[in-house]
Amino acid sequence: MSLAKEKPKKRGADDEKPVIVKNTADLQRLKIEKLMKNPDKPVVIPERPKERNTPHVPEFVRNVMGSSAGAGSGEFHVYRHLRRKEYARQKFIQEKAEKDTLQDEYHRKIEENKKKAEEETAKKRLKRLKKKKNKKFKRAKTDVKSESESEEEDEDNDVEAPKDNREETSSKDNSSDLKLNDKLSDYVERLEDSVTNTGSKEEGAGS
Repeated sequence: MSLAKEKPKKRGADDEKPVIVKNTADLQRLKIEKLMKNPDKPVVIPERPKERNTPHVPEFVRNVMGSSAGAGSGEFHVYRHLRRKEYARQKFIQEKAEKDTLQDEYHRKIEENKKKAEEETAKKRLKRLKKKKNKKFKRAKTDVKSESESEEEDEDNDVEAPKDNREETSSKDNSSDLKLNDKLSDYVERLEDSVTNTGSKEEGAGS
């Protein structure tokens, strides 16, 4: 029996095409798509590396050769290893000192900025309080002025009131005087009429 050779399957439209990364945006998109395929998968966030301590200074040197024996073939390598360790220790100390100085400068700058901000806020607060105080003083001044003006108006009204009363009384007196004068003039006219009437009667009787 002849076994039929299986033909390679052709890729259909549903098969995923290989994505060619052209720029960083494509790479970022691929990473996000990979994460979103399985959102329940926990993400491992690596911890920050711990700071190294200063390398230990050797207190004693091992394998010290005696004065009678010559240096072996491995002594140079031991010396080179110790020298490398000492150089690394010196480098670490210098880097740590630079880091400490930068950290101190950073904190000092933060403190200076904080002090400047506090001084500016204090100045603005003083200005604001001064403005409020001036406004209150002006308001109180206007209130006192209005009260004094109202009191003066009341006093003027009190002073003007008796003047009006006096004018009314004087006008009443004048009117009463006029009435009396009218009455007197009427009485005088009546007397004159009566006198003239009596005179005319006497003349008629004598004739």
